[in-house]
Amino acid sequence: MNVFILISLIFLQINAISCSRGDNSGIFRSCLRNCHITECLDDDTFLDEDKRPFHLVLLNWGCRDECKYTCMWKTIDDFKSRDNPIPQFYGKWPFVRILGLQEPASVLFSLLNIYVNFSCIKQFRKNVRSDSPMYWVWHGFCAVCLNAWFWSTVFHARDFPLTEFLDYSFAFSIMLMNCYCMFLRVMRGTLPRFFNILVTALFAAFYLNHIYYLSGPKFDYGYNMAVNIIVGSITVFGWFAWSLYNRFRLPYVWKAGLFFALFALSTLLEIVDTPPWFYLIDCHALWHFTSAPITYIIYSFIIDDCKYLRKQVQYADIENVSKTD
Repeated sequence: MNVFILISLIFLQINAISCSRGDNSGIFRSCLRNCHITECLDDDTFLDEDKRPFHLVLLNWGCRDECKYTCMWKTIDDFKSRDNPIPQFYGKWPFVRILGLQEPASVLFSLLNIYVNFSCIKQFRKNVRSDSPMYWVWHGFCAVCLNAWFWSTVFHARDFPLTEFLDYSFAFSIMLMNCYCMFLRVMRGTLPRFFNILVTALFAAFYLNHIYYLSGPKFDYGYNMAVNIIVGSITVFGWFAWSLYNRFRLPYVWKAGLFFALFALSTLLEIVDTPPWFYLIDCHALWHFTSAPITYIIYSFIIDDCKYLRKQVQYADIENVSKTD
């Protein structure tokens, strides 16, 4: 399985936001024009604002957005009546809105990932002493994951340019944080301690520069894709190589290898571009779902690894005491 190709295909799928058959069709455009005239004021408010439910007000569904949603279903009905395949709209498949949530399944599964990471860090704190090596590094990893999944929830609940930017930016933060943790673990014991501070500063500077570039006038999907491919490939290769090298000395490293193998397999869902089942669940939502259970594997690995590292420190302290005696 070529991870490089998989990640490339994923981002190519995600970034397809050009005009689609649905929003480019005559019936959709005609419906949209009529809706704007009969339902909307010039400031994007409704002619009859009192009829708008509170949850739509809360999620900032304006009149023009509501027209797009209504006309989308009219267009779908027209396509189905002609036995034509279900079209995309603005580069995305149509979803049934629930309580104002644009992609309810992806919202639910993003929340599931928040729950899993939160419950896993509780288990980590219960099983690993706070004076263990890498203890706070993995807390930072969890914090990054919780933040990224929060913004994934927000983005799938309501797709705005800002929520899209935050989702992409913090999704990359998980990738980069994983690379950072890999580097600290693989290089542990081989470099001076002060070098960790330099590495941390370099990773932080790289991330801030990446976000600064993406915040320009136009979001650079190609650049973001290329950076994710490079960082993701380095991370996967680094963990696999380290796990293979230590497979006999550290019997628990198979968990790290299994996690990244399952992660690579789960990315296959992202290259399947089919309409959502029942207009609720698509392959992207299933990808979010599969990331939740495999998260338990990586946390199981880091619990075992931190316990091992603490024992190594204890043995080293005992040897130093013996030498001084």
